[in-house]
Amino acid sequence: MESSGGDAETPSFGPRVLVVGGGIAGLGAAQRLCRHPAFPRLRVLEATARAGGRIRSERSFGGVVEIGAHWIHGPSQGNPVFQLAAKYGLLGEKELSAENQLMETGGHVGLPSVSYASSGGSVSLELVAEMATLFYSLVDQTREFLHAAEPPVPSVGEYLKKEISQRAARWTEDEGTRKLKLAVLDSFFSLECCVSGAHSMDLVALAPFGEYSVLPGLDCTLPGGYQGLIDGILASLPQDMMVFNKPVKTVHWNGSFQEATSPGETFPVSVECEDGTRFPAHHVVLTVPLGFLKERLDTFFEPPLPTEKAEAIRKVGFGTNNKIFLEFAEPFWEPGCQHIQVVWEDASPLQDAAPAMRDTWFRKLIGFLVLPSFPSAHVLCGFIAGLESEFMETLSDAEVLQALTHVLRRATARSSEWSSCRGAAGVPANGGISVLRKPPAPGAQGRAEVALAQRPVHQGLLQLRGCGQHRRRHRPAGSAPPHGRREAPGRVPPASLDRPGAAGTQGWWMWLAPQDLFSL
Repeated sequence: MESSGGDAETPSFGPRVLVVGGGIAGLGAAQRLCRHPAFPRLRVLEATARAGGRIRSERSFGGVVEIGAHWIHGPSQGNPVFQLAAKYGLLGEKELSAENQLMETGGHVGLPSVSYASSGGSVSLELVAEMATLFYSLVDQTREFLHAAEPPVPSVGEYLKKEISQRAARWTEDEGTRKLKLAVLDSFFSLECCVSGAHSMDLVALAPFGEYSVLPGLDCTLPGGYQGLIDGILASLPQDMMVFNKPVKTVHWNGSFQEATSPGETFPVSVECEDGTRFPAHHVVLTVPLGFLKERLDTFFEPPLPTEKAEAIRKVGFGTNNKIFLEFAEPFWEPGCQHIQVVWEDASPLQDAAPAMRDTWFRKLIGFLVLPSFPSAHVLCGFIAGLESEFMETLSDAEVLQALTHVLRRATARSSEWSSCRGAAGVPANGGISVLRKPPAPGAQGRAEVALAQRPVHQGLLQLRGCGQHRRRHRPAGSAPPHGRREAPGRVPPASLDRPGAAGTQGWWMWLAPQDLFSL
């Protein structure tokens, strides 16, 4: 849909509001705003030809495949994503049951159905469970330093390794068993990197780690796909509200802009698109991913953001997660298998090895999830995070397939025909998970950058909120609806609600985006 900032069907009076970004954060903000009588002139600018952002369900392998967001984490009444999914009829009886909503998982991933050693053969699930209990108990301990005057070490990784080293020194088993225990623990480190969106847990600050809030409920998927959530929100919006294929180049703010179709009216913000189109507005809700903002920070705002705020945004960590889909002619796993783990027997979280990425990137995989049965396909979904994930993006499908075929055939000591291999195509490259980084100096707090990035640049004019900046929910895609709904109506100066003309003197925009209640 083309637009020059005006539309014959758009009401002529009231503050003009633009939402930049058609992901779930932007759609959530638009849904709330369009119901508010103070915002009769509202548009959503989306860079691509589709809405949903990192939510992307595709028909493939004969069924629904989630290219982006996968689960609802903590599906219970306190979770707005769960509430929306229930409202739109996207959940089954089991997911809606009180039993499922009350289940406490502590935010930890369940145990694998089967665990393979990288050189072949199975790893005892009793040993895996023992190491999982140890690892997750230590992860829970890291949350206890939230209000400590000074954490014992700067990062989560350093704390975990220190505690594991002390406990490993007391193990009485033979050397082979002790090494296998450390190898299993190393696989849980990779899993936690994927959950936290970090290359290494050494990069995650210990002090604020306990700020992340875990909701009750057993993680669940949406049988018909997450896209149903987007479709439901879109159906509630006016048909002409979305403007597709409008990537934004620059946000001009704190100015006085005019438009030929609105003589005599001035706007404090003008959003310039890549194709040269300009959208003047009184208020702008900006919902771009943190990765996109970090990449274009120097050119995206005119005038530039204040130095201290720009530096805060640069310092907030942001990680990468990827999915890999593998299709088999016949399954090698047993019926009922849900999660396949591969343990690298020579790995240890207590050793810092840095071999060539090309030869070892696949060791960062947390394993494979068995996707629900499709009529004519058997599909595994692998998850990988960090620099290894980014390196994988540089490889061809054939190279990825060759590496993972070798890993699985060696670990399972079986052969199987592979008919396709797919990466997470379509997920924005700048999508991912924000990380509260380890402080760069003793006494500094990783969460300080988040607070600074949230501080208003100009009271009533410029406010940044959203992707990577929720103190208790900093994972992708999930708390976008509460961000959009909470922030969108509440930051508008009262004068602009009563007198449309006043809006031109006190416009504002903010930064909103997906967070944490469901993940990639």
